[in-house]
Amino acid sequence: MVDFSLKDKTALITGGSSGIGKEIAVTLAEHGAHCVLCSRKLEGLNRVKDLIEARGGQATAIPCNQGDMEQIRTLFSEIRGRFGRLDILVNNAATNPYFGDMVNAEEWAWDKTLSVNLKGPFFMIQQAARLMIEAGRGGVILNVASINGLSPGPFQGIYSITKAGLICMTKAYAKELAGKNIRVNALLPGITATDFSRALLENEVTYNWAMQLTPMRRHAEPSEMAGAALYLVSNASSYTTGALIICDGGMTA
Repeated sequence: MVDFSLKDKTALITGGSSGIGKEIAVTLAEHGAHCVLCSRKLEGLNRVKDLIEARGGQATAIPCNQGDMEQIRTLFSEIRGRFGRLDILVNNAATNPYFGDMVNAEEWAWDKTLSVNLKGPFFMIQQAARLMIEAGRGGVILNVASINGLSPGPFQGIYSITKAGLICMTKAYAKELAGKNIRVNALLPGITATDFSRALLENEVTYNWAMQLTPMRRHAEPSEMAGAALYLVSNASSYTTGALIICDGGMTA
Protein backbone atom coordinates (compact mmCIF):
# COMPACT_ATOMS: atom_id res chain seq x y z
CA MET A 1 0.00 0.00 0.00
CA VAL A 2 1.11 3.57 -0.63
CA ASP A 3 2.44 4.96 2.65
CA PHE A 4 1.12 8.41 3.56
CA SER A 5 1.54 7.86 7.31
CA LEU A 6 3.56 10.42 9.27
CA LYS A 7 3.27 8.61 12.60
CA ASP A 8 6.14 9.44 15.00
CA LYS A 9 7.37 12.18 12.67
CA THR A 10 8.20 15.72 13.83
CA ALA A 11 7.36 18.39 11.25
CA LEU A 12 8.25 22.09 11.32
CA ILE A 13 5.91 24.30 9.28
CA THR A 14 6.89 27.94 8.85
CA GLY A 15 4.12 30.44 8.18
CA GLY A 16 1.90 27.94 9.95
CA SER A 17 -0.65 30.35 11.39
CA SER A 18 -2.78 30.88 8.28
CA GLY A 19 -3.34 30.15 4.61
CA ILE A 20 -1.44 27.35 2.92
CA GLY A 21 0.81 26.78 5.93
CA LYS A 22 -2.15 26.25 8.22
CA GLU A 23 -3.79 23.76 5.86
CA ILE A 24 -0.55 21.82 5.41
CA ALA A 25 -0.04 21.68 9.17
CA VAL A 26 -3.58 20.42 9.82
CA THR A 27 -3.20 17.75 7.14
CA LEU A 28 0.20 16.54 8.37
CA ALA A 29 -1.14 16.35 11.92
CA GLU A 30 -4.14 14.33 10.73
CA HIS A 31 -1.68 11.82 9.27
CA GLY A 32 0.24 11.44 12.52
CA ALA A 33 2.93 14.13 12.58
CA HIS A 34 3.66 16.26 15.62
CA CYS A 35 3.56 19.70 13.99
CA VAL A 36 5.81 22.49 15.21
CA LEU A 37 4.06 25.65 14.07
CA CYS A 38 6.18 28.69 13.38
CA SER A 39 5.43 32.30 12.41
CA ARG A 40 6.03 35.72 13.88
CA LYS A 41 2.97 35.97 16.15
CA LEU A 42 2.15 33.41 18.84
CA GLU A 43 -1.57 34.25 18.93
CA GLY A 44 -2.21 32.99 15.40
CA LEU A 45 -0.11 29.90 15.99
CA ASN A 46 -2.07 29.02 19.09
CA ARG A 47 -5.34 29.11 17.14
CA VAL A 48 -4.00 26.51 14.71
CA LYS A 49 -2.50 24.51 17.58
CA ASP A 50 -5.91 24.43 19.28
CA LEU A 51 -7.57 23.34 16.03
CA ILE A 52 -5.12 20.49 15.53
CA GLU A 53 -5.48 19.32 19.12
CA ALA A 54 -9.27 19.50 18.94
CA ARG A 55 -9.06 17.02 16.04
CA GLY A 56 -6.88 14.67 18.06
CA GLY A 57 -3.51 15.75 16.68
CA GLN A 58 -0.33 17.04 18.27
CA ALA A 59 1.13 20.52 17.81
CA THR A 60 3.61 22.91 19.38
CA ALA A 61 3.68 26.66 18.73
CA ILE A 62 7.03 28.47 18.62
CA PRO A 63 7.14 32.06 17.31
CA CYS A 64 10.01 32.91 14.96
CA ASN A 65 10.72 35.57 12.36
CA GLN A 66 12.66 33.73 9.68
CA GLY A 67 14.15 37.01 8.50
CA ASP A 68 16.13 37.09 11.77
CA MET A 69 19.11 34.72 12.00
CA GLU A 70 19.23 34.77 15.79
CA GLN A 71 15.57 33.72 15.97
CA ILE A 72 16.22 30.87 13.52
CA ARG A 73 19.08 29.59 15.69
CA THR A 74 16.92 29.86 18.80
CA LEU A 75 14.07 27.99 17.09
CA PHE A 76 16.26 25.03 16.18
CA SER A 77 17.88 24.99 19.58
CA GLU A 78 14.41 24.64 21.08
CA ILE A 79 13.43 21.90 18.62
CA ARG A 80 16.64 20.00 19.41
CA GLY A 81 15.98 20.34 23.14
CA ARG A 82 12.31 19.33 23.00
CA PHE A 83 12.36 16.62 20.34
CA GLY A 84 15.98 15.69 19.68
CA ARG A 85 15.31 15.48 15.96
CA LEU A 86 13.39 16.90 13.00
CA ASP A 87 11.93 14.71 10.26
CA ILE A 88 10.13 17.25 8.06
CA LEU A 89 10.64 20.94 7.27
CA VAL A 90 8.00 22.83 5.31
CA ASN A 91 9.43 26.19 4.26
CA ASN A 92 6.18 28.05 3.70
CA ALA A 93 6.67 31.50 5.25
CA ALA A 94 7.09 34.32 2.72
CA THR A 95 6.40 37.99 2.22
CA ASN A 96 5.45 40.27 -0.64
CA PRO A 97 5.48 43.79 0.81
CA TYR A 98 5.64 45.56 -2.54
CA PHE A 99 3.05 45.28 -5.30
CA GLY A 100 4.16 47.47 -8.18
CA ASP A 101 6.66 47.95 -10.99
CA MET A 102 10.35 47.21 -10.41
CA VAL A 103 11.56 50.47 -11.95
CA ASN A 104 10.09 52.43 -9.04
CA ALA A 105 10.78 49.88 -6.30
CA GLU A 106 12.78 51.12 -3.32
CA GLU A 107 15.66 49.33 -1.66
CA TRP A 108 13.64 48.39 1.44
CA ALA A 109 11.30 46.26 -0.70
CA TRP A 110 14.21 44.32 -2.19
CA ASP A 111 15.93 43.81 1.18
CA LYS A 112 12.79 42.71 3.02
CA THR A 113 11.60 40.31 0.32
CA LEU A 114 14.97 38.62 -0.18
CA SER A 115 15.60 38.36 3.55
CA VAL A 116 12.36 36.48 4.25
CA ASN A 117 11.88 34.59 0.97
CA LEU A 118 15.46 33.49 0.22
CA LYS A 119 17.86 34.06 3.11
CA GLY A 120 15.38 32.68 5.65
CA PRO A 121 14.62 29.43 3.79
CA PHE A 122 18.30 28.88 3.01
CA PHE A 123 19.31 28.93 6.65
CA MET A 124 16.17 27.07 7.75
CA ILE A 125 17.24 24.23 5.46
CA GLN A 126 20.81 24.45 6.69
CA GLN A 127 19.72 24.14 10.32
CA ALA A 128 17.18 21.40 9.54
CA ALA A 129 19.68 19.37 7.51
CA ARG A 130 22.25 19.52 10.30
CA LEU A 131 19.69 18.26 12.79
CA MET A 132 18.49 15.52 10.44
CA ILE A 133 22.06 14.35 9.82
CA GLU A 134 22.81 14.48 13.54
CA ALA A 135 19.77 12.34 14.37
CA GLY A 136 20.72 9.81 11.68
CA ARG A 137 17.14 9.33 10.41
CA GLY A 138 17.26 11.35 7.20
CA GLY A 139 14.36 13.64 6.46
CA VAL A 140 12.28 15.60 4.00
CA ILE A 141 12.26 19.30 3.12
CA LEU A 142 9.45 20.98 1.20
CA ASN A 143 9.79 24.52 -0.12
CA VAL A 144 6.58 26.33 -0.97
CA ALA A 145 7.57 28.36 -4.03
CA SER A 146 5.17 29.75 -6.67
CA ILE A 147 4.44 29.57 -10.36
CA ASN A 148 5.76 33.15 -10.36
CA GLY A 149 9.17 31.54 -10.02
CA LEU A 150 8.65 30.10 -13.53
CA SER A 151 7.05 33.16 -15.12
CA PRO A 152 7.01 36.49 -13.23
CA GLY A 153 3.60 37.83 -12.29
CA PRO A 154 2.60 41.44 -13.08
CA PHE A 155 3.58 43.93 -10.36
CA GLN A 156 5.30 41.07 -8.49
CA GLY A 157 8.78 41.27 -9.97
CA ILE A 158 10.83 41.17 -6.77
CA TYR A 159 8.65 38.45 -5.26
CA SER A 160 8.93 36.41 -8.46
CA ILE A 161 12.71 36.71 -8.44
CA THR A 162 12.84 35.28 -4.91
CA LYS A 163 10.59 32.37 -5.86
CA ALA A 164 12.79 31.58 -8.85
CA GLY A 165 15.70 31.56 -6.45
CA LEU A 166 13.82 29.22 -4.11
CA ILE A 167 13.24 26.80 -6.99
CA CYS A 168 16.97 26.79 -7.76
CA MET A 169 17.73 26.41 -4.05
CA THR A 170 15.46 23.36 -3.95
CA LYS A 171 17.40 21.66 -6.73
CA ALA A 172 20.79 22.60 -5.33
CA TYR A 173 20.00 21.29 -1.85
CA ALA A 174 18.36 18.17 -3.34
CA LYS A 175 21.60 17.24 -5.08
CA GLU A 176 23.75 18.04 -2.06
CA LEU A 177 21.63 16.21 0.51
CA ALA A 178 20.50 13.12 -1.41
CA GLY A 179 23.47 11.14 -0.12
CA LYS A 180 22.40 12.00 3.44
CA ASN A 181 18.95 10.46 2.92
CA ILE A 182 17.33 13.91 2.86
CA ARG A 183 14.90 14.70 0.06
CA VAL A 184 14.17 18.28 -1.02
CA ASN A 185 11.22 19.21 -3.24
CA ALA A 186 9.09 22.24 -4.06
CA LEU A 187 5.38 22.95 -4.28
CA LEU A 188 4.40 25.68 -6.77
CA PRO A 189 0.91 27.03 -6.08
CA GLY A 190 -0.97 29.16 -8.53
CA ILE A 191 -3.34 31.91 -7.41
CA THR A 192 -4.65 30.88 -4.02
CA ALA A 193 -7.16 32.63 -1.76
CA THR A 194 -5.02 33.69 1.19
CA ASP A 195 -4.50 36.96 3.04
CA PHE A 196 -1.05 36.98 1.45
CA SER A 197 -2.50 37.18 -2.07
CA ARG A 198 -5.22 39.69 -1.24
CA ALA A 199 -3.65 42.47 -3.34
CA LEU A 200 -3.89 40.27 -6.43
CA LEU A 201 -7.34 38.89 -5.68
CA GLU A 202 -8.76 42.38 -5.11
CA ASN A 203 -7.19 43.91 -8.22
CA GLU A 204 -9.87 43.36 -10.84
CA VAL A 205 -7.59 43.92 -13.83
CA THR A 206 -4.83 41.50 -12.81
CA TYR A 207 -7.27 38.94 -11.40
CA ASN A 208 -9.35 38.80 -14.57
CA TRP A 209 -6.16 38.57 -16.63
CA ALA A 210 -5.00 35.63 -14.51
CA MET A 211 -8.34 33.85 -14.77
CA GLN A 212 -8.26 34.11 -18.56
CA LEU A 213 -4.95 32.27 -18.47
CA THR A 214 -6.23 29.58 -16.10
CA PRO A 215 -8.07 26.73 -17.85
CA MET A 216 -10.01 25.87 -14.68
CA ARG A 217 -11.21 29.52 -14.57
CA ARG A 218 -10.93 29.83 -10.80
CA HIS A 219 -8.38 30.38 -8.07
CA ALA A 220 -7.41 27.71 -5.54
CA GLU A 221 -8.35 27.36 -1.90
CA PRO A 222 -5.45 26.81 0.54
CA SER A 223 -6.69 23.31 1.36
CA GLU A 224 -6.10 22.30 -2.28
CA MET A 225 -2.34 22.52 -1.70
CA ALA A 226 -2.31 20.15 1.28
CA GLY A 227 -2.61 16.89 -0.65
CA ALA A 228 0.42 17.60 -2.81
CA ALA A 229 2.36 18.63 0.29
CA LEU A 230 1.43 15.39 2.06
CA TYR A 231 2.64 13.37 -0.93
CA LEU A 232 5.98 15.18 -1.00
CA VAL A 233 6.75 14.84 2.73
CA SER A 234 5.57 11.22 3.10
CA ASN A 235 7.12 7.92 2.03
CA ALA A 236 4.70 7.92 -0.90
CA SER A 237 7.32 10.05 -2.68
CA SER A 238 10.36 8.11 -1.44
CA TYR A 239 12.15 8.28 -4.82
CA THR A 240 11.32 11.92 -5.48
CA THR A 241 13.83 14.70 -4.85
CA GLY A 242 14.59 17.94 -6.66
CA ALA A 243 11.07 17.89 -8.08
CA LEU A 244 8.57 20.69 -8.62
CA ILE A 245 4.86 19.95 -8.22
CA ILE A 246 2.70 22.63 -9.85
CA CYS A 247 -0.83 23.21 -8.54
CA ASP A 248 -2.19 26.07 -10.65
CA GLY A 249 -5.39 25.00 -12.38
CA GLY A 250 -3.51 24.55 -15.64
CA MET A 251 -2.16 28.11 -15.85
CA THR A 252 1.37 27.04 -16.82
CA ALA A 253 0.33 24.04 -18.93
